[in-house]
This record gives sequence, C-alpha cells and structure tokens, in this order.
Amino acid sequence: MPIILPSPGSRLFWIALPVTLGLTLLLGIATFGADGAARAAGVPADDQYVDIATVTPTRAPARGPDASTGTFTVDCGRNEQGHRNADNFVISPGIVNGAHHTHDYVGNLSTEALSTDRSLDAAGTTCAGGDRSTYYWPVLRRLDRTGADAHTAGGGAHGNSGEILMASSVRVEFRGNATGAVVGMPRFLRLVTGDPVAATTPSADIRAQWGCSGYPDRFTTKYARCPRGSRPTRTLDFPSCWNGLATDSPGHRTHVQFPAADGTCPRATFPVPQLRITLAYDLPDGTPFAVDSFPEQLRNPVTDHAMFVNLMTRDRMAELVRCVNEGRECRAG
Repeated sequence: MPIILPSPGSRLFWIALPVTLGLTLLLGIATFGADGAARAAGVPADDQYVDIATVTPTRAPARGPDASTGTFTVDCGRNEQGHRNADNFVISPGIVNGAHHTHDYVGNLSTEALSTDRSLDAAGTTCAGGDRSTYYWPVLRRLDRTGADAHTAGGGAHGNSGEILMASSVRVEFRGNATGAVVGMPRFLRLVTGDPVAATTPSADIRAQWGCSGYPDRFTTKYARCPRGSRPTRTLDFPSCWNGLATDSPGHRTHVQFPAADGTCPRATFPVPQLRITLAYDLPDGTPFAVDSFPEQLRNPVTDHAMFVNLMTRDRMAELVRCVNEGRECRAG
C-alpha cells in the first residue's frame, strides 16, 4: 500500500517526512532481510560459518622413502610494531592503498606500495637471525568493536569494519617434500597463496584454511566456529614447486606451483622448502570476526590469502635446506 504524504506546502509534510523515511527503511530491511543489511555493514552472512566439529579431517600425503621430513621455523613476532597498510607491492606495485583492505606484516619493516628489492634488502626486520623476508596477509577484525580506521582506506572506507586483532601466535615454518629433497629458494622469490577475489570469480587458486586450535587436521574455507576454550586459526600454505628460472611471473603463480596431493611436483619444476604460516587469535567465545577483503568480496572467508618475498641470505637458505633434507627440527637464531 502506498504511503501518502501531505502536500509539501503543508507544515504537516515536514513533520511526516522523517517518520515516512523511517518506515521506508524498516520496510526495506523487512523486504531484503537482516542478512542483507548485515552484509552491507561488513558482517559476513550466516552461511559463511561452520562448526569445526562437522569438518572432515584431512590427511597429509604419505611420505616416500626419499622424503625430506625436517622443519625450520623462524620467529618473526606477531606484528607487535603495528606494521600495517592497505598496499600490496607484489600484486599492485607502486599503488598506495591498492589492496583496498589492510595487511598485517611480519619480517621486513619497510614493506609498502613503493618497496623494491633494493629497499627491502636495506631494511630492518622483526625476524630472528636477520631474515629480511616479508610475510603478509589480510588482518582479522572483531566485529563487535569499532576500529580506529573506521573512516580510512583499507578499513571502514572500503567496507572493512571492526577492530583489528593482533594474532596471539604466529608460526612461520618451512617444511620438506613428501617425495624427495628440496632445493634452495632464490633471493627475491615471490610467492602467493589464495585468491582475494574468489568470492566473485570462479577460481582454482582457493587456499583458505580456517580452523580451531586443538583440531590441527581440520580445515575449512568457511569461518570456523570453535568450541569453548578453542581459538580460531588460519593456516596459510604456500606453493613449493619452482620452475628453477624465475623469481616472479605474470599473475605471480606460474613460476612456483603447488604439488599434487601426493607431494609430486609438476614436470620441469623442483621442490623448494614449503612455507606454512599458522595464525591463532584469542577471542572471547562467540565473538564475531571477519577477514579484510576487497569491498565487493563482502569479507567472504574463501578469499583468505598471503604473500611472501624471500630475502634470506644464501647462507641462511643453505642452512634451512640442510635442516629440512636431513630430517631435523631447527629454529633460526
């Protein structure tokens, strides 16, 4: 039924107008649903969450007789320095705020839109042992609080509302290959995992792995609902089959690919140490949270992604390779 206002020349018109607008807004919410209103406000839809208890456990590939079984971890902190920006110098070099969402960084302290190999190589680092590599991923936010960047690029201005969370733990780990020995990564090698536009574009590059502490073998592309006392986690696995030639490629993916499910690398590629970053967050039970994303991705969990640029010295990389190939557990220091 149409809502009829008094004539604009009438005093009653100006009394009735705000009431009418309010009724129209309420009718709009009733028509399109609270879920649509929440998504417009930067809150993911309910169907983007899943109870971790319902997620099927995954199995690691069986290790062959020549597998490289060691691990090499690097302590790079949890971004206690607050190094964040809305740049992505790997994907959008030279474009300030080109990511349209905010990234967390550990490792290299200078990473920004204008970074170059030379500038990164001259910068300081948060990593033990002097590793100047840069490791970064979109921030996670709790949605029941207002962020300090509610009106700035990468934050609320791009639909990413909420208070940024600092991870309670960040594990940077390099692992071996299930079928054989690994070779060293070249300096300035660029790696990308995940697809930041996967919510709107069909993609074979989805690598989001959400989970809960205490459930190390359960991963989902949806936000995981964790039981009481368990922490939400993100596991970011990077590709590890290098073509032996390039440190980058158009699209940033073909020079280093993911191995097959059994660990075998594609033809004409060589296994390099496989980088895994595991993030955990301390949140009160039931606290709503969401990852930053491009505005049109509506903070869909399937868009989780991360970047890495290797700036380890050749000696440190050789040490890492020896450790992994010899089946030892090592820490940088």
